[in-house]
Amino acid sequence: MSNVITLTSDNFEQEVLSSDKPVLVDFWASWCGPCRMMSPIVDEVAEETTAIKVGKLNVDDENSIAAKYEIMSIPTIILFENGQPVKKSVGTSSKHDLINFIGAGV
Repeated sequence: MSNVITLTSDNFEQEVLSSDKPVLVDFWASWCGPCRMMSPIVDEVAEETTAIKVGKLNVDDENSIAAKYEIMSIPTIILFENGQPVKKSVGTSSKHDLINFIGAGV
C-alpha cells in the first residue's frame, strides 16, 4: 500500500496547507519521462518515512494549483512547512539527493 497521497483541488488545502507536518509535493504529468523516473524514488521516500507527508499532483488535471506555485517545468518537488512552500527542486534527482533536500528528521 502506498503512503503517497493523490493531491487534487478538493484535498490540497487539507492535506498540504493545513498539515501539521511537512509535506513533499511532486508536481508531475503522465506524459513526462523524467516524472516517470522520479515517481518510484518519491514512492520509496514516502514508504520509508513518517516524518513528512508525501503527495503527487498531476499538473494536467490540477493546472490552477500548478500555476499558483509557478510550476514551469516538471518534475518539480516543493517542500511545504506550515502551509508555505519552503524549498523547490526542479528536475530529476537521486533518492539520496531527495532525502537531503527534505532535510532533518527523515
